[in-house]
Amino acid sequence: MNLDDTIVAIATPAGRGGIGVVRIAGPRAKDMVAPMLRLKHELEPGRAVFGEFIEPCSRAAEPRSAGPFDSAQGRQPGAAVPMKSAQSAADVSPSGQKQQRIDEVVVTYFAKPHSYTTDDVIEISAHGSPVVLRHIVELSIKGGARLAEPGEFTMRAFLNGRIDLTQAEAVRDLIASQTLYQAKIAAQQLEGALSRRLQPIKQKLVELIAVLEAGIDFAEDDVAVLPDAAILERIAAVRQPLQQLAASFAYGKIVHQGLTLAIVGRPNVGKSSLFNRLVERERAIVTATPGTTRDLVSETVAIGGIPVQLVDTAGLRKALDEAESIGIQKSLEALSDADVVLVVLDASQARTAEDDELLRLTESRPTIVAENKYDLVSSTARSEIRPQSERVYVSALTGEGIPALRGAILHHIGGEEGAQAEAGFITNIRHQGLVQDSLTALAAAKAAVAARIPHEMLLLDLYNALRPLDAITGATTTDDILNLIFSTFCIGK
Repeated sequence: MNLDDTIVAIATPAGRGGIGVVRIAGPRAKDMVAPMLRLKHELEPGRAVFGEFIEPCSRAAEPRSAGPFDSAQGRQPGAAVPMKSAQSAADVSPSGQKQQRIDEVVVTYFAKPHSYTTDDVIEISAHGSPVVLRHIVELSIKGGARLAEPGEFTMRAFLNGRIDLTQAEAVRDLIASQTLYQAKIAAQQLEGALSRRLQPIKQKLVELIAVLEAGIDFAEDDVAVLPDAAILERIAAVRQPLQQLAASFAYGKIVHQGLTLAIVGRPNVGKSSLFNRLVERERAIVTATPGTTRDLVSETVAIGGIPVQLVDTAGLRKALDEAESIGIQKSLEALSDADVVLVVLDASQARTAEDDELLRLTESRPTIVAENKYDLVSSTARSEIRPQSERVYVSALTGEGIPALRGAILHHIGGEEGAQAEAGFITNIRHQGLVQDSLTALAAAKAAVAARIPHEMLLLDLYNALRPLDAITGATTTDDILNLIFSTFCIGK
């Protein structure tokens, strides 16, 4: 990838829309767009200028002594260029050739280094016609630009030092956000939350390496070498926050990917009604006949800002026919695959053997028990109920207890543990793997100190602990890893 190239791409999603944006970045961006634009004012950094997108063929034949954005009528650089009347779609150049107007545009110029990529960047906002946007790209390529690779604008921002790799990955996460909370977390990462959390950890490790290196290189100068107890203390000071960071991935993974919640129970306890109540629309068929649900029905909702895939399953009982038998088998598979299981019981009836078997089946899994049809329970019976953790009394018919059920789901997610208030937690499996690699190397370093291995060998373990931390932010990441990361971006970003 040549950073001296000028690149171009459509920066808005495919299809038609009110507005479409073409982004051009590189040293020749400003000169490249000059022949295709007729602007009301000369471009200034950070200012949006109204103008016209025109066919540039006539301009190529004209002698040009003025600046690239001055009028073809010979005005001096910086002079205001009056727009033509809207009644005429064409302008006549001094050579007598017509300049055909294609669209009205707004052009924004970001001068280096104060741009997204730190290059000169031009963004042309036209009407969102795919034909017009493609033509702008084609003219740019004809003028010497090349089509940008997926994520190349963000990769340039990284390679030019404007952002680190965690921030670049946060751009992708922000674009892929399904909920507002996911977007907020990605925005924190984009602001460098993870990098700021890693920085003091890396600093402590680098300081320990520097002290040990000095003790080896300048032993004849009587530079003090740390005693083993002090080395172990410093290793522990690095390991502890790193272990806390690694533990944050349990919640961060859920924030990033969401989780699956299977709704299970025997027939006619109100699973589908509860499913519809959580989804807040009639998504699953509900009848008074037991065994209505034969196949899995799924829908994704946001609970506490986390995407939760709800899976409504067939009632678990002895199957009456082949179709129901297949549905029950799928229910058991969904129960096995789910991150959290919601067992639905009928609060208006005594617990059955099927209920007990289902509770036994899920006792080793993260499980919430919902006692449905609470509206049918008498006030006397309600007064005898003792509150229990992991058991919620609800009515899918009236909505009673649904907020408490959402709260119980959120508790399983980890939303009440304060993890969401912690800035800079890990949401990326690549980061998690590198943190674990660093912890493994630190464990080896601790063992080396205990075994009184020479400091030259101990340093190898400490450097092995430092390299993965550098790889998180991109200080030592290989080209193959960079290409893999940025290939998942959309073109134009």
